[in-house]
Amino acid sequence: MNIRITLLALFIVAVSLLHYLTPLSLHYLHDIFQRLYYLPIILAAIWFGLRGGLVCSLAVSIVYAPHVLFQWGGHMILELEKYLEIVLYNIVGGVTGLLSQRERERTEQLQKTAEGLEQSYKKLQEQSEQLIAIEKNLRSAEKLSTLGEMAAVLAHEIRNPLGSIRGTAEILRDDYRPGDPKYEFIDIQIKETERLNRVVEEFLRMARPVATEMVRCRVQDELETVALLVANDANERKVTLVLEPPTVDMVVKGDGEKLRQTFLNIALNALQAMPDGGRLAISTSVSRDNEAGIMGEIRFSDSGKGIGAESLDRIFEPFFTTRPDGTGLGLSISKKIIESHAGTLQVESVVGRGTTVLIRLPLIQA
Repeated sequence: MNIRITLLALFIVAVSLLHYLTPLSLHYLHDIFQRLYYLPIILAAIWFGLRGGLVCSLAVSIVYAPHVLFQWGGHMILELEKYLEIVLYNIVGGVTGLLSQRERERTEQLQKTAEGLEQSYKKLQEQSEQLIAIEKNLRSAEKLSTLGEMAAVLAHEIRNPLGSIRGTAEILRDDYRPGDPKYEFIDIQIKETERLNRVVEEFLRMARPVATEMVRCRVQDELETVALLVANDANERKVTLVLEPPTVDMVVKGDGEKLRQTFLNIALNALQAMPDGGRLAISTSVSRDNEAGIMGEIRFSDSGKGIGAESLDRIFEPFFTTRPDGTGLGLSISKKIIESHAGTLQVESVVGRGTTVLIRLPLIQA
């Protein structure tokens, strides 16, 4: 702004000096010079609006009037023409400034309207995302409701026959010795029966509401228990298991057994993703959430083969699995348990570089 005012002042001074220093006999040059005054007037009107245009035209009038009065004195016709020119300076400055100011106000109004539309668009987008999330939750709830209805039937129609099949197979296996082909076939039948029974149990666990007994429990105690449970499996797979010491004693209100089940499931998934060895690091930290308050964060980071983008979007879907012997219910159940504790479970993965599972749970004051 200061630069513009300086330029206008220099322009007016320069034109005035040309007027005062040029001989009056060169009247055609004075005609050109008096027209040059319009340039700073119009620029001031465009830059500063009505007030700028009028101030500049008045300044021009003040510096130009002595030239007309003293240097051109005695020529009434010339003086009248030049006084009319001064009037025209002010008319041009006022009209141009008024038009420029209205255009600027209109532009500002359009910008405010555009900003309002942008905010409305963002709100609509947020509402749309919320509706999509609600619809997704409704579909998930409907699916779980259907699973719940099927659970009672499965419990009676599948588990009891499975027990009879397994018992019969074990009796038949006793008639053969290890190494006999029939012994191997029956042993496979027993293992597959156990696997099918495990699928049914996990399915029922998925369909039933998660009953949680909310008590105070230390997250580190559960993690240490899980580390002991998977230590032997990690050694067999040549996986380095690291449980980092906590920086803060994290205490949550929840069901320790359910949380332990979730931590164990995630740790086992990580070990199975590293058949040729690797590293599994379990760490904890604390963060602050504006809505939820102080949150405890538990990270399971492995150096396994990772999960592709297409599979990563579906890992929480029931019965979706990338392992031939998997049931596809472990992560679904884990997510359900964490959400029942008012927490979140997120998975980040890069193919060839590993996977990180982040669990966030609200902490309680010690």
